[in-house]
Amino acid sequence: MVSYVSLLLYGVGGIVVAGMAILVAFQEKLVYVPVLPGLTKSYPITPARLRLLYEDVWLRSSDGVRLHAWFIKLFPDCRGPTIIFFQENAGNIAHRLEMVRIMLQRLQCNVFMLSYRGYGASDGYPSQHGITKDAQAALDHLVQRTDIDTSRIVVFGRSLGGAVGTVLTKNNPDKVL
Repeated sequence: MVSYVSLLLYGVGGIVVAGMAILVAFQEKLVYVPVLPGLTKSYPITPARLRLLYEDVWLRSSDGVRLHAWFIKLFPDCRGPTIIFFQENAGNIAHRLEMVRIMLQRLQCNVFMLSYRGYGASDGYPSQHGITKDAQAALDHLVQRTDIDTSRIVVFGRSLGGAVGTVLTKNNPDKVL
């Protein structure tokens, strides 16, 4: 009887270990959701549809991944603060445009919206290490621009984007407010 209990415990232990290994192997696919169920990766709308002035921006992260972003200005010569907007999980930057439109109007600012790797039109596959590099590429792009006040860059993130923004701010305290 003792041998059956031992075999049962070993079997259960093996199943638990195998289950944990599967979770670790697929953790990034479980955590990051670039496409909402039933939708495509493409953008359903652009800022132009909401009559917002914007520029398509293409960046490269430090590991060479090609990233897409929208730089949305309140008006052409806006020297107000510029908000780096880090979105939450599930979906892409187009799904956040209505909120950004309200931010522009109420805060009188510019907004830089980054598509993390694997999201929207950006290349690659999302990972914690990767999206941290993506955030740094966005900030590096903004501090090199001459058409904004680079001393007034504000980091804003929702959900997953809050974690991304926190790491970026921690790593660049002298570049962001």
